[in-house]
Amino acid sequence: MTASDTLHIVCPHCHTTNRVRRDQLGAAPDCGSCHKALFTGQSVALDAASFERHLGRSQVPLLVDFWAPWCGPCRQMAPGFEQAAAQLEPGMRLAKVDTEAVPALAGRYGIRSIPTLILFKDGREVARQAGAMGAADIVRWARSAG
Repeated sequence: MTASDTLHIVCPHCHTTNRVRRDQLGAAPDCGSCHKALFTGQSVALDAASFERHLGRSQVPLLVDFWAPWCGPCRQMAPGFEQAAAQLEPGMRLAKVDTEAVPALAGRYGIRSIPTLILFKDGREVARQAGAMGAADIVRWARSAG
C-alpha cells in the first residue's frame, strides 16, 4: 500500500486523524480512536480548533456552511444542507461553523452575509457561494466546484 492509496480523514466525533484506504471510503470506515463512523451522512459542527484540524489534516474536500442561529435563511437551508451531506459523503465532508460562536473564523474568511458556503480543497478555498440553497442546488454546486 502506497501513500497515494490512502487518505487522511479527520473523525467528525473525536477529531483524530485516521488513515483510510481510498478503496475503503465507501465501506463505512470507523475511527481508530473512538471507533465511531468516519462518515455519518450528516454535517459536523466545528469550533475554531476542530475547523483547523479538518481543514489542515483531512484529504477530502471540506464544504463549510457559515451560519448563525438568529438567521432565518440559515435555519431554512439547514435541512437541505443535511440532505446534501448524505449525498456528498464520503467524497466530501460537510461542516457548519456558527459565526456567533466563532466570530474569528467569520472574520478570517471575510464572511459578509450568511449563510455562506465555502468549499476548501487541500486546505485552500476553491469556491464560495452566498445565500440559501436547497439540497439539490448545494449538491450540484459542490460537485461542479470541487
